[in-house]
Amino acid sequence: MPVAAIVLAAGASRRLGRPKQMLEFRGETLLARVLRQAAESGAEPAIAVLGANNDFIRASVAWPSAICIFNENWEQGIASSIHAGLDALAKHAPHASGALLLACDQPRLTASHIQSLLEAFAAHGENVIVASRYAGFVGVPAVFPPSAFGGLRALEGDRGARSLLAKPPCPLIEVDFPGGEIDIDSPADLSQLR
Repeated sequence: MPVAAIVLAAGASRRLGRPKQMLEFRGETLLARVLRQAAESGAEPAIAVLGANNDFIRASVAWPSAICIFNENWEQGIASSIHAGLDALAKHAPHASGALLLACDQPRLTASHIQSLLEAFAAHGENVIVASRYAGFVGVPAVFPPSAFGGLRALEGDRGARSLLAKPPCPLIEVDFPGGEIDIDSPADLSQLR
């Protein structure tokens, strides 16, 4: 069974002052870009977890195979979006071999990098976590096997997957992601989109 993608796109982008999911980069929004890359890499289905500006953002999602869900607890932090994504995965792809967690604000992400993560996951018997390494850290995008879902569900508040990756419950494989540390959080970061 394929790995399902969970795109975390529920934040309000308060520091940026406008929805980062809708920022244009190379002719498409950041959210549309990551949904396309997930599909091109072979991850399916692609689940977009929305929250702030749900109606506006949902109306813009033109990727036909994407499943958009609303995280009613999005204001509680990123962990609630991970939980909502896992709930949607259980409903829409209960036999998925894993969950690929993606952020929508990493403009240097490519379908090729996602494919490298998925290939490493498949090559190691699927009982491993495969995560991206950049700027001295391990983070998302990352693929988690079902055996790690309990650890993801135990996350709370604004603690994302990085805390689980620091103490993984199973072997961890790292895949270099040059530029993975570049994300869009504030107006000053917009220069990264040029």
